[in-house]
Amino acid sequence: MWVYEKKLQYPVKVSSCNPKLAKFLIEQYGGADGELAAALRYLNQRYTIPDKVIGLLTDIGTEEFAHLEMIATMVFKLTKDATPDQMKEAGLAAHYANHDNALYYESAAGVPWTASYIAAKGDPIADLYEDIAAEEKARATYQWIINLSDDVDLNDSLRFLREREIIHSQRFREAVEILKEERDRKKIF
Repeated sequence: MWVYEKKLQYPVKVSSCNPKLAKFLIEQYGGADGELAAALRYLNQRYTIPDKVIGLLTDIGTEEFAHLEMIATMVFKLTKDATPDQMKEAGLAAHYANHDNALYYESAAGVPWTASYIAAKGDPIADLYEDIAAEEKARATYQWIINLSDDVDLNDSLRFLREREIIHSQRFREAVEILKEERDRKKIF
């Protein structure tokens, strides 16, 4: 189903070791509105979505995995040279004690990722509205992380991700209109 290119969707550069910023970014790795939850949500929902928009969920779900890879790269680069004291100062002492600097699916507050983050109602329009909300929450989170960041190089990649969330939201809105039109069309037998 997929062809994997061994490169990131968009380049990731960081200016320096910064575990505090990594702590914020981990929200987009394993948080409720993060990239893993989005990818799994969309790839799961496509089984109960009409054929007219199934490809959209597959495309965006796949792209969310590319975003997950970018976030993982950011977090790794921001923490790879961090000392235990720097991890502790950044509020990552518990993470360090359990995982060293390995990536782990959790929120910025340290709450482990859970499958309950994946919404699926089975009603295509309800699910697409959920997807729109997910994209808007991710967009907001990226903006807030940019507001907290002083890393010019990293902010470039974060702005790319924020803009992709806007595009995804727009595409889901278009899909809702397609399905509403289909639902409201008079059926003649």
